Amino acid sequence: MSDLLTQEEYQAIADSMSFPANAYINGKYMAAKSGKTFETVNPATGAVLANIADCGAEDVDYAVKKARQTFERGEWSKLHPRERKRTLIKFTKLIQRNRHELAVLESIDSGKPISDCANLDLPETIDCFAWYAEAADKMYQQMSPTTDDAMGLIVREPMGVVACVLPWNFPMLMLAWKVAPALAAGNSVIVKPAPTTSMTALRLAELAAEAGVPAGALNVLAGGAEVGEAIGLHPDINAMAFTGSTAVGRKLLEYSAKSNLKRINLELGGKSASVVFSDAEHLDSVAANVVYGAFWNMGENCTANSRLIVNRAIKADLLARIQDKLRGWPTGYPLDPSNALGAMTTKLHFDKVMKYIKLGKKEGATLILGGEPLKIGDGLYIPPTIFDDVTPDMTIAREEIFGPVLTILTVDNDEEAILLANDSEYGLQGSIYTANGTKALRMARELQAGTVSINCYSEGDITTPFGGYKLSGLSGRDNSLQAFEQYTQTKTIWIDLSDRPLDETLD
Repeated sequence: MSDLLTQEEYQAIADSMSFPANAYINGKYMAAKSGKTFETVNPATGAVLANIADCGAEDVDYAVKKARQTFERGEWSKLHPRERKRTLIKFTKLIQRNRHELAVLESIDSGKPISDCANLDLPETIDCFAWYAEAADKMYQQMSPTTDDAMGLIVREPMGVVACVLPWNFPMLMLAWKVAPALAAGNSVIVKPAPTTSMTALRLAELAAEAGVPAGALNVLAGGAEVGEAIGLHPDINAMAFTGSTAVGRKLLEYSAKSNLKRINLELGGKSASVVFSDAEHLDSVAANVVYGAFWNMGENCTANSRLIVNRAIKADLLARIQDKLRGWPTGYPLDPSNALGAMTTKLHFDKVMKYIKLGKKEGATLILGGEPLKIGDGLYIPPTIFDDVTPDMTIAREEIFGPVLTILTVDNDEEAILLANDSEYGLQGSIYTANGTKALRMARELQAGTVSINCYSEGDITTPFGGYKLSGLSGRDNSLQAFEQYTQTKTIWIDLSDRPLDETLD
């Protein structure tokens, strides 16, 4: 918290800021070939921030061409891993040096609270790039078991040209999760940020070039569905990593099938649960974690614990504590460091979340907190909203709302709790609260999710693989060495060490 500035200081940075607007391709900013632009709006005020280059298929072709040329020349791909490490460490230092500017840019572009941008997103972005920088020269090749007359080498090589398609809820951090391992492995990378939150990606590409990442090794193209489709169908992109909706993930798989069968790594939606058993202890801590898991980043989070599955015996006590904790979670202007929740990222998304809230009321759930938008200037603000008496068949219990909405489902025993937690088409994350260590581990094994936290809400850290079961993901993982490996491909090199003639060898 000590690194936070005042609201006045953050506002001064915002008022003096020059916004990146053009695509970043082959080491320079450039307009879209069509000349088209789109507006990016500050969701906290409704003000237009900039007109961003609206890229299309032509721009994708050009970026892929330049990325491929850079890869084939070996300026980055064939650089000693130690040198890639040094360059990426320089990049992390530049991010650190420009952290206040980047935090403000992220906040005003997305509506995220500045406290989250400065205290969570920026440090984790820096740590992610530093971690993969250090991993770059520590990934050893392998040798297969053989007799003395042969040697089998298993070597890892970069994929080639990798595309990273990003969501709008964590623009910088999701860029780091994908770009850091892809670059560290030696690939040339093309980034498509979400059109509503593209400015930090454009700025980071410029800082990467300043650090020494060669032209063509990191490119950023903002735009909508046309860019995504062109990337998905492009025959010269070797792999694609995507975080976003399950519906778009399905389309990307179709594009891969229709083109060159590029490798696709998908991190998709979620409807995660906090499961609080009757023997849970330290209910103040449980309540704090439930609140954080449900409302952090305005609930615009794929791992948001938007379902609270709680045993009837402790429900009333826990619910009172949750409501008490939420008094410390004010919603308001994002550049005010005292606010814990900011603005919904777009009017379209604001309307979607409000539609779910109205549907919850219509289907018979009991609204016990929030439920109405806040009138703060021309911004898009929804306060923490809680529904009780939710049944498993209700829409708000089944579909991903992606907003500050918590649904409470009441159970009478442990088995019912786990069955209800698994009664979802998603399986990204889950949290379990119990004082019984054996039960905690047993239930963690039974919960159908890629990440399970015990007596806390957590996604793990940079060292642990992140991804989901069922409709929450496909192939690959973000974070950990598994992410590094998915941006490489293995090659077997077989060496005959015998001095026998070929005909004897064949016998």
